[in-house]
Amino acid sequence: MSIQRMDNVAIVVDHLDAAVAFFTDLGMELEGRAQIEGLYADRTVGLDGVRSDIAMMRTPDGHSKLELTKYHAPAVSDAEPGNPPPNTLGLHRVMFAVDDIDDTIARLRPHGAELLGEVARYEDIFRLCYLRGPAGIIVALAEQIG
Repeated sequence: MSIQRMDNVAIVVDHLDAAVAFFTDLGMELEGRAQIEGLYADRTVGLDGVRSDIAMMRTPDGHSKLELTKYHAPAVSDAEPGNPPPNTLGLHRVMFAVDDIDDTIARLRPHGAELLGEVARYEDIFRLCYLRGPAGIIVALAEQIG
């Protein structure tokens, strides 16, 4: 038996509307929003008194999704120091293939995105960069050039 697909990746954010705007300007589409609460939510995530708002974002091809989650209760936990470096253990980076890396960076800067290094070239295949996005996550961008 095997898995059918990877459904989505969840990111906990402190400002849901700002995160939706960031990923919309990146090129993702808002699939829907919902409030999540109740016994099923408590049992699913293993917390008591869950009350959250989510926004489901999808890539234009419809194959990948991000679930952006704003917890109202219980209070958000900061398990790690803010803005961990790229080599920190755990999940904290998501990569997107883009048509124009310079244009994408320019669209994301008004949302607070900052390059961690610079746009680098990998052989004659890709231009790549890491930037800091909502909730301190690292968003990697890749533009195919070859």
